[in-house]
Amino acid sequence: MFQDKSLVCRDCGKEFVFTSGEQEFYAEKGFQNEPVRCKDCRGNRKTQSRGEREMHDAVCAGCGKDTKVPFLPRNDKPIYCSECFAQRRG
Repeated sequence: MFQDKSLVCRDCGKEFVFTSGEQEFYAEKGFQNEPVRCKDCRGNRKTQSRGEREMHDAVCAGCGKDTKVPFLPRNDKPIYCSECFAQRRG
């Protein structure tokens, strides 16, 4: 089966582990190539390509604490912090 592999990041040059679980996922999705960047560099690259998200201040309708959301809040719908949102979904 799959075994953990050490790879070297193309961007930062650091060694990272391509786990057996990740390899299995890649195989299930039909990906042919191994990753060439570590998780941090992949995240940085993704952020750069889509730009920084503009965050807006809001007050949670559940607990009342200040929070930030990636959309412009409207007064006709309640806004929840991540903890209250998770409780409502669960």
